[in-house]
Amino acid sequence: MFSKIKNDLPSGLVVFLVALPLCLGVALASGAPLLSGVISGVIGGVIVGILSHSNTSVSGPAAGLVTLVLAAIAGLGDYHTFLLAVFLAGLIQITIGFLRGGFIANYIPSNVIQGLLASIGIILILKQIPHAVGFDVDPEEDFIFFQKDGENTFSELFNIINFFSWGAVLIAVSSLALIFTYDRAKWKLLKFLPSPVLVILLGVFLNGIFQIYFPGLYLSEKHLVSIPNIKNWESVFFFPNFSAITDTKVWYFAFTIAAFATLETLLNLDAVERIDPHKRLASPNRELVAQGIGNSLSGLIGGLPITSVIVRSSVNIYAGAESKLSTIFHGILLSISVIFFGSFLNLIPLSSLAVILIVTGFKLTNLSLYKSIYNKGIYQFLPFIATIIAITFTDLLTGVLIGLSISFIFILKNNYKNPFSVETETLNIGETIRIELPNQVSFLNRASIKDTLWALPENSKLIVDASNCNFIDHDILEVLEEFKTVVSVEKKIQLNLIGLKDSYELSDQVQFVNILDKEAQQKLTPDEILDFLKRGNERFVKGKWSEKYFKHQVNATAFGQNPIAVVLSCIDSRTSPEIIFDAGLGDIISIRIAGNIVNEEILGSLELSCDKIGTKLIVVLGHSNCGAVSSALYALREGNIASITNKIQKAIDESEKIIHPIQKENEHIFNHVVKANVKNSIQEILTKSPFLSGKVNSKEIKIVSGFYDTSSGEVQFFKSIEPVGKGKNLI
Repeated sequence: MFSKIKNDLPSGLVVFLVALPLCLGVALASGAPLLSGVISGVIGGVIVGILSHSNTSVSGPAAGLVTLVLAAIAGLGDYHTFLLAVFLAGLIQITIGFLRGGFIANYIPSNVIQGLLASIGIILILKQIPHAVGFDVDPEEDFIFFQKDGENTFSELFNIINFFSWGAVLIAVSSLALIFTYDRAKWKLLKFLPSPVLVILLGVFLNGIFQIYFPGLYLSEKHLVSIPNIKNWESVFFFPNFSAITDTKVWYFAFTIAAFATLETLLNLDAVERIDPHKRLASPNRELVAQGIGNSLSGLIGGLPITSVIVRSSVNIYAGAESKLSTIFHGILLSISVIFFGSFLNLIPLSSLAVILIVTGFKLTNLSLYKSIYNKGIYQFLPFIATIIAITFTDLLTGVLIGLSISFIFILKNNYKNPFSVETETLNIGETIRIELPNQVSFLNRASIKDTLWALPENSKLIVDASNCNFIDHDILEVLEEFKTVVSVEKKIQLNLIGLKDSYELSDQVQFVNILDKEAQQKLTPDEILDFLKRGNERFVKGKWSEKYFKHQVNATAFGQNPIAVVLSCIDSRTSPEIIFDAGLGDIISIRIAGNIVNEEILGSLELSCDKIGTKLIVVLGHSNCGAVSSALYALREGNIASITNKIQKAIDESEKIIHPIQKENEHIFNHVVKANVKNSIQEILTKSPFLSGKVNSKEIKIVSGFYDTSSGEVQFFKSIEPVGKGKNLI
């Protein structure tokens, strides 16, 4: 904490100078004793600062709770009873923190938080412009849009002309010039001091010059910081009335204060983390415990309710704070200022503080922020703008709730539009509709899921896959149960409901499996089968495999199979046909032999497949980086390997006629040999099997060649092969 003391002490001084008039102003606006705001500021800085996990958040009395404090004091009748409610509110916050209630902060959309920050920036600018030009009437109503005197933020701007002070303007302009030049200077004589500290010193110095040489420009006490004198300690501290602890009104306001203080703290904590240059995270639960202890202590000795305050926190960050030492130091300064330094601090012009806050405001609401949110789309931009407008015209909590409401509407709309994926797959058994549920399925998805299911046509085949779900709301389970037991039955929809966990109280249902029966197999044409294989390979390449239900397929194929194709592939382990064509059990007859060569046993297997089993497509599938072809290229003949390589030699000889000399390491030439070898195997099948040749001639079956690229997973099919004398042989 002390490693960045050279950054933290100056920034703590700046925060103290900004916080002091705000503490007094909030107390005055709340109808509480003036020093109660300073007491809560000291506790928020020192006690909460020590206990908090945040490096940059600054706590103290918040302008956002002014109306609540006014109502509580009026409703409870006296300040001592109100302090009891503050004490109890702190205990409630401690309980919320230990119960880990800080998770609420994770559900606040980022556009609302960014809107909060931008609105605070706008309010800082609008509310501090009057102070910058010397209009220092009603400073206690800063950050309140509708003021008690009937004015508001904008009407006060028009009143500037009636309370204009050239001295304040000169100090403000000089301070702005100092900030811009000092922050951009490459060499700083006083680099250990941040520009806001120099602005304060410049304001005191200039006003002193005005007093001596230009009395007409001198700023009087009403334009300066005002710290009250302490006549006796009895007038500083107040204590709660514990005799009213059974009063239901006390508990009502205690829970209300705890709720509002908790929400405002969590909002500000999230906002502070966003503008922290190091993006450090703080535990919201620990923050609530720290705030609760601070509020209980504040209630015990006469202070106002405490929250994390975005104005002070943002000033703290932009002043260069690196750790919570800055927050603690600002609290220490608050405590000793009213005792020892009141006379000096009362020399600081409010216009100097106004410039610091205006510059902070521009940093919070810069144009690039609006552009970036707008570029994210209307669903992000509208809640952002709504939050800004609402906070500017009401207060922080009301504005955030309005922003959250609009965000929630868009969340509902997005969940209705796209809570799950719906795809139509054309499998061997026909068109199948697949609905894949997301990781979390809440009641927000109920309407869209129900509309989708109820709109399905009759006699459909539907797969509802919940395999990726970690949570399914009970409302969704009811919809699925109704569809399963009533709608799907009446509309004759075959339903596969899979992936449901036992805790969902709804078990899997599988009414159809992607397995062909004999009748469906015989209806397919060779071209349709080839198209199935192509689409299956597309799914394989994209990584979007169809659900196989292997356990159910085992049962369905136990007493027979009706495959659609026979694939003669190499023994290579990378080219399993069932996988690269995204096929299920029993869909393909796979014959594997090194180099795709043909012998009597291979021919017999092919004839058996087409004659007795009913397949209508033969695919001879070669592949890149084939070990058998490589062995043939390097003339390996040892033992029985020669029976393989000798047959491949024909393809090598044919390739040498095209390309001389053959370069064995050339991938293009290597693949040309593979494809030529596949063509030769097909010609041998047609030449040596009159049965298969006749079937091809009569268009009952088709024989095609394919090439599997082991680097991409893609299968390239070539034109079908006709028997010799019946057409051209293309590959």
